[in-house]
Amino acid sequence: QVQLVESGGGLVQAGGSLRVSCAASGIIFSFHVMGWYRQAPGKEREMVARITPGASTIYADSVKGRFTISRDNGKSTIYLQMNDLKPDDTAVYYCNAVHMKNPHDPNLGSWGQGTQVTVST
Repeated sequence: QVQLVESGGGLVQAGGSLRVSCAASGIIFSFHVMGWYRQAPGKEREMVARITPGASTIYADSVKGRFTISRDNGKSTIYLQMNDLKPDDTAVYYCNAVHMKNPHDPNLGSWGQGTQVTVST
C-alpha cells in the first residue's frame, strides 16, 4: 500500500522560510518521479516542483529562484525548501509519486494527504 506522508507545514510571515517533507512507503522510491503540488482556496491544484529519479528538476515559474526540491533516495523522502515566501504561496501542499514509466500525468500516481502552508502579511 502506497503511503505519502507530508510534514512541516505551518504559519510563516511573508519573506520567511519553511521546509516541507514527504516520506514515501510502499513504492520503489528510486523508480518514481516525485512532485509537490499546491491548491489554494477556490483555485485548481497546480504543479510547484518535480524531481526525477536522477534528480532533474522542474519548477513553476512563480516559485523559480525561491523554492528548491530535493530527494533522499536512502530515506525515501523528498523536501521542498521554500524561501522568500509570499501570501500567494498560501495553499495546501500535496506530495505526489508517479512511476517513471508514466511520468506525465500525476493522477496516474499517488497523493499524500496534504499539509497547510499559510503565509501572513
